[in-house]
Amino acid sequence: MSDGKDAAATAVDRGGEPTEGTRTSAGGAARAVAVGRTGAAPAPRTPRATAAGKTTGRADDARSWAPPRSGLASALRRALWWCVLTLTGGVERRGRLPRGGCVVVANHASHADTAALLAALDARHAPAIGAAADYWFASRWRSRICRRLAAGFPVRRTGGGLDDLLAMTDDLRAGRAVVLFPEGTRGADGALGSFHRGALVLAAEAGVPVVPVGIAGTDRLLPKHGRLRASLVRVRIGAPLPPSVTPDAARDAVARLHRRTSAEALRDSTVRRRVAAVAAGRWGLLIAFVWAFAEALSWPLMPELLLGAACFAAPAAALRLSATALAGSLAGSLLALELAGFGFALPAPLTTDRMRVEVGHALSVRGADAVAQQPWNGVPFKVYAAEAGRAEVPRDDWLAAAAAARGSRTLTVGLAFAALGVLLRRYRRFYPLYLGLLGAGFTVGLSLIVAGWR
Repeated sequence: MSDGKDAAATAVDRGGEPTEGTRTSAGGAARAVAVGRTGAAPAPRTPRATAAGKTTGRADDARSWAPPRSGLASALRRALWWCVLTLTGGVERRGRLPRGGCVVVANHASHADTAALLAALDARHAPAIGAAADYWFASRWRSRICRRLAAGFPVRRTGGGLDDLLAMTDDLRAGRAVVLFPEGTRGADGALGSFHRGALVLAAEAGVPVVPVGIAGTDRLLPKHGRLRASLVRVRIGAPLPPSVTPDAARDAVARLHRRTSAEALRDSTVRRRVAAVAAGRWGLLIAFVWAFAEALSWPLMPELLLGAACFAAPAAALRLSATALAGSLAGSLLALELAGFGFALPAPLTTDRMRVEVGHALSVRGADAVAQQPWNGVPFKVYAAEAGRAEVPRDDWLAAAAAARGSRTLTVGLAFAALGVLLRRYRRFYPLYLGLLGAGFTVGLSLIVAGWR
């Protein structure tokens, strides 16, 4: 979580350098070495005005703003971001945090990095995210969002930032994880910048390990200055590093994890790739139109079966495919209506006399509005189209009613399968199995429907 330069990362390098003070400890000595100055520690700061326009010092600036450590709150926060990222392409984690407190350092390419870490890190560590006080805590509503939804705590960027970081020392010793982005800004090209020392100073003071984490996919999910789009997010947690680790060594560890995570190919199915290539092109639209057109006349397999295979494989093409299938259904139903009006009876496999009798009765009573029941009663669309012709339902009335009824079902089914394809993106390699289950489910469902109408 950052805005321009990240306060948590740059606290030591900008405005947070140690001054003469009285606080000494083993951790303080380690901090002095990490900062590059010996025998010096931060002295208590005098109150100063924050970006939010309030007077504050170290205690009331960081400690009072620290997010709740409730295990339930952390679990709910993790569940929230896991659900959000699942809906936008999925989130995948490799590795685990060590027992006890730790300072997590990660690469930073997107605001979505915070969501990725909150979704991936276990709730028992109650992760807290360092956030720029002059941006994320500049107003009451923004600070509430940051604290409640992102477990953020404020870190000043123009002096006092080191004090704000060190205020989390007790939390670390109590077993909490503090997450910082040592680059200090979001990268734009995937390359990692140099690491600032604030995170390492905090780890040395608390005597906890530094845990490198590589994040991939967030730069595609929510690019810097870009729009949200679907993408699988991957989080890889590395082996803990000692608190005495240097900034360069920590950066190298994160860089290796990031490269490894980014380079890992998403396992996919050749069948899915081929289906997606066809579905996203002109051939896909043509097949969808012809399939639905034929089903409205005589073809026994509903276009929803095609949409289930194609929209799952190519979610981005779902709306076009569904709209095209709807157009094909309506065009085919108009032809079926005209043919039935002239006394032509086309073959209607997998239909029953009871279907035709009850649909004919409904059309005689309600007119074209009777087709509104078609999405729910299991009677094929072609039965309604043919019986509407025999009942001499006006063409315009039929087209309006059929568009509403058929459109609600076709578009809903297509978009639902597309959403399923996004949610199960990481399991694309099992697409042939999915096709088998889809076909089996369709066969069983159709058999039960036909048997119920006999």
